[in-house]
Amino acid sequence: MSAFVLIPGAGGAASYWSRVVPLLEQAGHQAVAVDLPGPDPEAALPEYVDLVVAAAQDFDSLVLVAQSLGGFTAPMAADRLPVKELVLVNAMIPLPGETAGEWWEATRSVAAREQAAAAGGYGEFDVDTYFLHDVDMTGLGPDDARVESDAVFASPCTFTAWPKQVRVLAGADDRFFPADFQINIAKERLGIDADVLPGGHLIALAKPDVVAEYLLG
Repeated sequence: MSAFVLIPGAGGAASYWSRVVPLLEQAGHQAVAVDLPGPDPEAALPEYVDLVVAAAQDFDSLVLVAQSLGGFTAPMAADRLPVKELVLVNAMIPLPGETAGEWWEATRSVAAREQAAAAGGYGEFDVDTYFLHDVDMTGLGPDDARVESDAVFASPCTFTAWPKQVRVLAGADDRFFPADFQINIAKERLGIDADVLPGGHLIALAKPDVVAEYLLG
């Protein structure tokens, strides 16, 4: 039995993982999604990491899972926890000491997004087109769309090294971080091949069965 601790992306709403947690529990594992204070201008990566560590400290055989912006919290938390595996899901992959604000330019993520949009013909950025195009909104509420404050984007990701076992799941239909972009960043920064599976940026809401099966694989 494994214990899955799931870190959300921007906004910090634990409900992002609400469709995956039951599937992991039904398979006989422990699973907890950490709620982060994304809208709080006084909270940044150190506060996020403290919350993840507190949620995970009583678990053995720990699998840490991070989505999108959660990729900046995950390696710092992994430095303080006995992590068996780290899984990055459509996640930002930082360098030690990098801030999330610096990451955009360093990786040229916006250029990659715009190039993919031009090729795919889905136009300029908006939330519905880039995040919700494949998500069934049934049962989701306002709390699921919380806005991230600026504080975390200025907070350096101070970690020493990635865990020995890291996997990267990239959504084939991700319009925010296109799959080809994620593949390149995973290779450049982690030296590993990303696994590409169906789903957009909010893959845990759009394809929870795909995510759960991947985590259990």
